[in-house]
Amino acid sequence: MDIGESKKLIDVSAGRELADLVITGAKIVDVYNAKIIEGDVAVVAGRIAGIGSYKGKERYDAKGSYLLPGLIDGHVHIESSMVDPVSFSRLVLPHGTTTVIADPHEICNVCGLDGLDYMLQASEDVPLDVFMMIPSCVPSTPFEHAGAVLDARALSKRIDHPRVLGLGEMMDMVGTVAGESRVLEKLAVAQRAGKLVDGHAPDVFGMDLNAYAAAHIHTDHECATVQELQDRISRGMYVLLREGSACHDLRNLLPGVTRENEHMCLFCTDDRQPKSILSEGHIDNHLRIAVQERLDPFIAIRMATLNAAQCFRLYDRGAIAPGKIAHMILVDNLTDFSVQQVFCNGQILKLDESVETEVEIDPLVAGRVDIGSFNASSLSMKLSSPQVRLIGILEGSVVTESATGVVDIDEHGYYRNRVGQDIVKLAVVERHKGTHNVGLALIRGYGITDGAVATTIAHDSHNIIVAGDNDADMALAVKTVAGIGGGIVMVSKGEVIDTLPLPIAGLMTNKGGRFVDAKFDKMHALAKERLKIHDGIDPFMTLSFMALPVIPHLKVTDMGLFDVDKFSFVDIEV
Repeated sequence: MDIGESKKLIDVSAGRELADLVITGAKIVDVYNAKIIEGDVAVVAGRIAGIGSYKGKERYDAKGSYLLPGLIDGHVHIESSMVDPVSFSRLVLPHGTTTVIADPHEICNVCGLDGLDYMLQASEDVPLDVFMMIPSCVPSTPFEHAGAVLDARALSKRIDHPRVLGLGEMMDMVGTVAGESRVLEKLAVAQRAGKLVDGHAPDVFGMDLNAYAAAHIHTDHECATVQELQDRISRGMYVLLREGSACHDLRNLLPGVTRENEHMCLFCTDDRQPKSILSEGHIDNHLRIAVQERLDPFIAIRMATLNAAQCFRLYDRGAIAPGKIAHMILVDNLTDFSVQQVFCNGQILKLDESVETEVEIDPLVAGRVDIGSFNASSLSMKLSSPQVRLIGILEGSVVTESATGVVDIDEHGYYRNRVGQDIVKLAVVERHKGTHNVGLALIRGYGITDGAVATTIAHDSHNIIVAGDNDADMALAVKTVAGIGGGIVMVSKGEVIDTLPLPIAGLMTNKGGRFVDAKFDKMHALAKERLKIHDGIDPFMTLSFMALPVIPHLKVTDMGLFDVDKFSFVDIEV
């Protein structure tokens, strides 16, 4: 604020001038003292002027509702909602989320700095405050081909942007603990700029965790147990308790939150799809779950507001206090947290989730699919033995089982699908540079029959991943998804039965969250009825994580079958 703005704020705070807005009749949640206070809340020029008895140009009667600071999501990949930043804002604002710290890791793996620039520009003028962490691991490992490489030099070009808070999740735990120069150079970019580094350290303990924390890793959102939560806090790391669409860690971690350590805890969603947001909520859902699990409501609210603001050095928000940005929400009670009204920068927002407008697609990130001269022969799998390694799907988990089995081989030595065996072919097709790279594997527990599913959402490099019980349908699915500029395609018996185009980098649509939700309802039904994909298996999200070579145990990239435990490629044959 300049001197004139500061004087205006002070004059309104002191009661010498009228406020722009006065909220009356609210039970105000004081996150500092963990109590309810009463009085008017005065707002001027988007800032909270004070709590007391005020007059203003406009009055809003809260009618006894609870007034909370706006909620903060400490770590989210907007791309995982499959909608553009404008549509994402429309999804989460009605649920009280007014600030997010976004990691555009997905789109940067496809488009590099162009993807970061797009996300910054597309989120510039939305009511939701969107801060960014520059992805630190693009690609996430050297065992796959992404659309870009972000080294220390590239990171330094954007680290000083005012909405960039630091580096995104440092998934290269091995390189960090080993003190490898390529990792240290990236960390130095953030340190020189005085900015933060997010962590990503599942199953890291002891001296390795000490080394990871010593590298100035500030947070971790990959905790799954109370012990992991407490270990990280004891090393001075903030812990983000995650509740997404795929990973549900919140209830497991809440018993580890105490009055002594709660100031080091906050909430995040990481990955949350439109259906989850529309039906369950966003960070308001975390509040409900926390209170259900007997966490003190004031501690839960602090985790969703003040703690997150303190963690990311956003000292201008997170509380209802003089001088803070006027992001506030009204809820019915401190159990259900049903959001009744949202104020962003002191403006009363209209909360109509059904209003969706199709945004223009920036040519900078349009399509980005190049598979070269791909054909069905690229999917042929020659085997020297019927004894094979299998990627075993574990229901409800992104972790896979490293399994073995016996399959059929035809007279020419090629894999042949056996009806009823519940083993099918899985392939990852490089889609960024037209290299013709195709990695092959076999997967058990998916259940697909007479067809194939292909998608350009394949964490983290987002090549095309396709599963099917015959090469012809798999090839048709791959060619079709490339032809629509990326998305999700379902094929059965030589017919394309449905598609979800995702023309923004093959990751997002410009048609809004309700469009995605309705489309997914139809496609999930087809997956069960026509393709016989198993109940309990998400037909699309399951595939998207089968290419992620940083989550155990067996995965596949465009370079081949990858054993995450050994951190090396392995043969399909045992």
